Amino acid sequence: MATDYQLQGVGKERYNMNVRGIILLLLLDSCLQPVRGYLSSPHAGHDPSYGRDAQQTQVLSTSAPPAPASSGETPLGGSGQVRGTDTPADVSSCPSGGLCTKLPAECITCKTHTNCTYGREATFQCTVKPGVHCTGGSRQQLTTFSLNMTCRFCWQLPASLYKCTNSTSCMTVACPRRRYNATCAVLDHVHCLGARTFPKRLYCNWTGGYRWSTALALSVTLGGFGADRFYLGQWREGLGKLFSFGGLGIWTLIDVLLIGLGYIGPADGSLYI
Repeated sequence: MATDYQLQGVGKERYNMNVRGIILLLLLDSCLQPVRGYLSSPHAGHDPSYGRDAQQTQVLSTSAPPAPASSGETPLGGSGQVRGTDTPADVSSCPSGGLCTKLPAECITCKTHTNCTYGREATFQCTVKPGVHCTGGSRQQLTTFSLNMTCRFCWQLPASLYKCTNSTSCMTVACPRRRYNATCAVLDHVHCLGARTFPKRLYCNWTGGYRWSTALALSVTLGGFGADRFYLGQWREGLGKLFSFGGLGIWTLIDVLLIGLGYIGPADGSLYI
């Protein structure tokens, strides 16, 4: 009888131990589950790309040399890039023996700044590029000189001091007037601040060689046969006037009025000469 009680006590003790073990394993599994999830993540073992260490490593490992400090000496009217003084200039485009102040902008290098007052005279110190020879007011050869010019950027110059590309694809006879994007370059003898080549939006002003006087004369004399429309390159309107006898005269009178006022222009969209 005592032996049966002992066996039952041992069985309960083993049962309790098994229960405790199962509970302990469940607790350990719940605690280790986040760790297993992180280790199985595809980002495990990799530092985030936006981390501070990663940024420092990227900056320090770059092989690009640091940009040299600007000394404030820039080509007059250039884009701010400094040419070395050992780079010879194109002597063929630079006059030799003349006044230094008359040299083109590509033959000199000036220390420009934007602290001057717009529209007033400003003085800048300039250096002649290697291979270029010029003289001062006393006819002595100089390598450095003072240049006086009006304080303004190149894109602020009058239209007569720069040349721009022309477009032959925009319509000049339109209301409102149309514009196109042009690239302009300052003339060689003109000095200014900033880039010497700049973009500008201009009105369409090209011509295809048509004369307003010729178109008006044809409209008055042979307008009933569509001669004015044929001359301007408007073939469909010309045929319409030809086979309708100028719209029984009404179309002819309207075209004379519209051509005289400039509302009807060449078919290619150009201006009259």
